[in-house]
Amino acid sequence: MQSLPLFPLHTVLLPGAALGLRVFEPRYLDLVRECGRDGSGFGICLILDGEEAGGPATPAAFGTEALIEDFGTGDDGLLTLQVRGARRFHVRRTRVRDNGLMVADVDWRGDDDVDELRPQHGLLAMVLERILDQAGGEHARAPAAKFEDAAWICWRLAEWLPLSDAQRQSLLQDDDPHGRLDQLLGMIS
Repeated sequence: MQSLPLFPLHTVLLPGAALGLRVFEPRYLDLVRECGRDGSGFGICLILDGEEAGGPATPAAFGTEALIEDFGTGDDGLLTLQVRGARRFHVRRTRVRDNGLMVADVDWRGDDDVDELRPQHGLLAMVLERILDQAGGEHARAPAAKFEDAAWICWRLAEWLPLSDAQRQSLLQDDDPHGRLDQLLGMIS
């Protein structure tokens, strides 16, 4: 088990996905300083109850490690972060520091190995290719091998499709990339 500071949000960060954040609360400024000093990431969990600002919110039991890729200052003078989802984790217990920052003891979920796409999920790869052809962006130039990787296809579709936070959270909690693709098929049919 490892300790990980949490940044609960009303969104689900997926592995490989980018997310922009505005940071203004002292507890999260402390978190960013700590991550910069240690070269570590922090956890993002979906808020099940509560708000992003103010008192500690109730986070979902599964989340994604956020690694800071870039930072700056917004027009409003607030710290802005660009983070990317990395490893998935399961929260075992949480505690709140004196500054209001929530820290979790987490178990890391297994990394997704490159697992070949199964024939019943071939349609999902085609849907993703069409989406990325039209939308462009960083994944549009992905190598062809990525479109045969079950986990990568699932995370990119979950990122691009108009899914609810509850649907994305359900995918995040499933350790089997083929099970996640089965869920996606059910969601889009």
